[in-house]
Amino acid sequence: MKQILIVEDDSFLNQMLAYNLMAEGYAVTSALNKRAADEALGQQEFDLVLLDINLPDGNGYDLCRFIQLEHPDTMVIFLTANDQESDQIRGYEAGAMDYITKPFVISALLRKIKAMFALLERHKPAKDIYDDGRLFLDFSEQSAALNGKPVALSPMEYKILNLFRKNPRQVLTRQQLLEKLWDAEERYVDGHTLTTSISRIRSKIESDGGVPYIKTIYGMGYQWTGGEAK
Repeated sequence: MKQILIVEDDSFLNQMLAYNLMAEGYAVTSALNKRAADEALGQQEFDLVLLDINLPDGNGYDLCRFIQLEHPDTMVIFLTANDQESDQIRGYEAGAMDYITKPFVISALLRKIKAMFALLERHKPAKDIYDDGRLFLDFSEQSAALNGKPVALSPMEYKILNLFRKNPRQVLTRQQLLEKLWDAEERYVDGHTLTTSISRIRSKIESDGGVPYIKTIYGMGYQWTGGEAK
């Protein structure tokens, strides 16, 4: 469910927007001033902020810049009575996706919000996930689970697993792996570190006695033998 924050000091307009947005299936949080907006932004992430410029305790432009800096994935639409071209330019320069002047038609605003979310979904990069029904690996978010239970993996272990799952059934030599692996500080990984990392991976993803995922090909390297991703 998309999360929307309304920052509008006109309580009637704030309530009317909240009612219509919730009727469209959005989760809505309302703030009547900048202080309340700051508190809401500190408690959760929002997909969209509908933001008035003239707030009783602050400036909407400043809040928009803060949102773009601290919450870069949050969209901002200004809803304001400031209708000068210079105000609109300033709003876009602050990072707003759109600038709508009052009075406006709520149904048109709802259609615009729906279209913006749909456009973002179409252009959102696909998540980098491996899931065979037993082992779940999200390489984008760096999270993992085995039979539904969380598994803690290091950044190096994610790198190794990503190399294996991109080359299923293919024998990867130790030299091939070493050439592609660097640690968090971009330092070269040596053979001992590779051996230790693979041993740790095995202990974590094969701990329940299920089918092995990584097979040692003696004298050559390793092979990914796990299940096929769904």
